[in-house]
Amino acid sequence: MAERLRDAVSPYLRSHADNPVDWYPWGDAAFAAARERDVPVVVSIGYATCHWCHVMARETFSDPDVAAVMDAGFVSIKVDREEHPEVDAACLAAAGAFTPNLGWPLNVFMTPEGRVFHAGTYSPPRPVPGHPSFRQVLDAVREAWTDRRGEVEASAAGLAAALAQAVAAEPAASPVTAEGLERAVDELAGYEDRQHGGFGGAPKFPVAPLLLALLAVGRSPLVDAAVRDRARGVAERALAGMRDSALRDPVEGGFFRYAVRRDWTEPHYERMLTDNALLLRAYAEIGDRETAAGVVRFLEGVLRQPDGTFGSAQDSESDVDGRRSEGGYYALDAAARAAQPPPAVDAKVLTGWNGLAIGALAAAGDRLGEPSWIALAVEAAEALLAANRRDGRLLRASLDGRPSTAVATLEDHGDLADGLLELALAAGRPDLGVVARELVDACLHDGRFRAPEGDPVLAALGIAGGSDVSEGAAPSGPTAIASAAWRLHLLTADPAYREAAAATAGPLAAAGLDRPIGYGAALGLGIAMAEPIRQVVVVGEPGPLADAAHRLPSSVFVRVDDATAAAFADAGFELLEGRASTRGAATAYVCRDFVCRLPVTDPADLDA
Repeated sequence: MAERLRDAVSPYLRSHADNPVDWYPWGDAAFAAARERDVPVVVSIGYATCHWCHVMARETFSDPDVAAVMDAGFVSIKVDREEHPEVDAACLAAAGAFTPNLGWPLNVFMTPEGRVFHAGTYSPPRPVPGHPSFRQVLDAVREAWTDRRGEVEASAAGLAAALAQAVAAEPAASPVTAEGLERAVDELAGYEDRQHGGFGGAPKFPVAPLLLALLAVGRSPLVDAAVRDRARGVAERALAGMRDSALRDPVEGGFFRYAVRRDWTEPHYERMLTDNALLLRAYAEIGDRETAAGVVRFLEGVLRQPDGTFGSAQDSESDVDGRRSEGGYYALDAAARAAQPPPAVDAKVLTGWNGLAIGALAAAGDRLGEPSWIALAVEAAEALLAANRRDGRLLRASLDGRPSTAVATLEDHGDLADGLLELALAAGRPDLGVVARELVDACLHDGRFRAPEGDPVLAALGIAGGSDVSEGAAPSGPTAIASAAWRLHLLTADPAYREAAAATAGPLAAAGLDRPIGYGAALGLGIAMAEPIRQVVVVGEPGPLADAAHRLPSSVFVRVDDATAAAFADAGFELLEGRASTRGAATAYVCRDFVCRLPVTDPADLDA
């Protein structure tokens, strides 16, 4: 029995605690045991709302015969990819040498020194054409380890060297240009499903970072009106298609992870915090209040934890009338659901994912005039900082206030810092802006970003960590931290933030121009950094002037009262230095690169 998982912070690991497999959690102890026994390591990676992870757990890891083979010939490690994204990224990079179909569950075989020599995804309990059973995989790996050890270790060493070289290589930066954006929009328009919205055939994902990038092109002065219209049209058709489809839950609000069919039907029913946070931002941006409110209803009513933070996801499976069902709960109306147990929520509080939700709630509440959404973001931010920041050190995850041993990543620092900055401006909380600056500063070293800590087990094994830079579902760690640094530059005028953001975002934005589907967030940041900087500050009470100023295109918009403006300035946010209302009247300042025009109090003057 996997007693080592019984008290894990990760609900995914705890769900495997009753397996007959003698699982270890990620840590030095597993590799020490493998070295002592001279057996290979199998690292099995999944997450709580992964359907096929549950299937393999029931079919294979619950089988005593399979468990006996694993226990006799391997040291087995179970990893929650959401808790340990750095481990997941390293294993995915290595697994690509063995299978083109990367995904989860991911089963990676390593030497006791941490060198990968085989990998695969889901394996059935019995062989089917083209797919050996997991028992057959185990037997083949064990035979290779026993009878062909030298070949296995040489192959593993060569793969490790190639991966280390790939991690060290950095592509050259390339600026975002009008021509590059037009090519990217043309490419995406070619991928568009004009009948149902979205991209490609089936399965079909929301790709929210890309939709936000297209909306950014749709308002950008870098391109002409025809390109803006085309980009915005692609994004709005996708958002409308999802809104009016089975991908959206009409009862509790929120969106499912993806659809099996191109018309957005037959959803894969897990609901993720990441997808819903970013889609909230997108629907708010196009002014779709009803859909945005539905997402907020899901965040508040389903994922919100007692302390105000947000859990990671809701499962796709539940018991309906005593029978296990995937999606059956969501086929019921509100009254029928009340009589059934809802699908389980992964209550694990991930720092970066909460940062995305905090920023989205703040942005949507500010844009749509919903102060209760901003208040929800404030509660989440204060609770998250209390739970996942200890003695100035950020944590990756916690459960019921109990911290995980996983180290915080660039994603955690960047997404939380970016969300806190958004919230600091929307709520008038300079103290949250100070925390955001501390998080970015903790990652800034000699003009480059890296997480304050790397995974200690990967480091001990000599495995290159790093961040997954793909952005199909959420911003990558490098993009997230660069975005927060760029926002800090707009507020503080500190060139160190601008230069570090450019060094990090440039290569990723270049990749976004070439392959926009996979680098949506980086492309969106590249657009923001390539546009002329315009900062808009309004000091005074809400009213016609503030409304008119908010409609101006801007790189950053700030609306505060006199006392809050002074507090931001005292905290080092130079954009607010000397900003004050005029004889009690709301006053607007429009600045370009921190050089401001004369303040105005009349909306007509602002329009002019």
